[in-house]
Amino acid sequence: MQTLKIGTRGSPLALAQAHETRARLMQAHGLPEEAFEVVPISTSGDRIQDRPLSEAGGKGLFTKEIEEALLERRIDIAVHSSKDMPTVLPDGLELVTFLPREDARDAFIGKNVKRIADLPHGAAVGSSSLRRQALIRRMRPDLDVVIFRGNVQTRLRKLDQGVAEGTILAYAGLKRLGLEHVVTDLMPLEAFPPAPGQGAIGIETRIGDRDVERMLAAIHHVPTGQALTCERAFLAALDGSCRTPIAGHATVSGEKLSFAGLIISPDGTESHEVRLEGEAADAAEIGLDAARTVRARAGVTFFDGWA
Repeated sequence: MQTLKIGTRGSPLALAQAHETRARLMQAHGLPEEAFEVVPISTSGDRIQDRPLSEAGGKGLFTKEIEEALLERRIDIAVHSSKDMPTVLPDGLELVTFLPREDARDAFIGKNVKRIADLPHGAAVGSSSLRRQALIRRMRPDLDVVIFRGNVQTRLRKLDQGVAEGTILAYAGLKRLGLEHVVTDLMPLEAFPPAPGQGAIGIETRIGDRDVERMLAAIHHVPTGQALTCERAFLAALDGSCRTPIAGHATVSGEKLSFAGLIISPDGTESHEVRLEGEAADAAEIGLDAARTVRARAGVTFFDGWA
């Protein structure tokens, strides 16, 4: 039996996602654990800790080395957090398989208080995400937003050390790590919309690798795939990267898809929202229409300085 090599980042969360993928493939195909090999790969995004990703090169820093391994056939599939994936993939690769989405909300973790609203004036809140930073500033302009880099455990340790009074992390990641107990408040989707792709595990493959495609088809979750198609189309049309504070979340119910998107200035003072509904089969077009709508509402000057 040929071993299927699963490429992933080496963080505890990334490994948990790779293990979930392996477990689903084992169950779907009746294969033993020995039929799979999880291959941790160090990425530039993991190694660069001294500055924001928006300054270092954006989302691709979390995928570059893994995608190189995939193209060089050192691994057979790559497992990613979908929100970390650039909208443009290297030639020869595709992202068409998604596992059922976890809760897409953000979670607040307070050191001495339960909610952002309870923080004292001028308190420090840590985040490495421009979207989260902007949304925090919109909610509480008085707070001091500080850069928090590192994996989940590193950020929680910084919180314990008093680097900040609170931080915001993806609830899905905390659940996958069994860390729900550290959450002090869940942020409402309407007031604190998530990043496109948040909570969804995406599996990247080589185009035309038929054997792998057949294996992955058994674990692909169609509604999540439709939602992510919409969200990634919205992001791509807005040229979204780690340099751009963009939120987007689609939900699928039967044949219908609902999408809510937002663009916000980095300082949180100006934002524009859009909500569209349509057929789930038209997911990509809904995302594109939403991007056109929000661009028209914001005006050209809103995007000055984003690149």
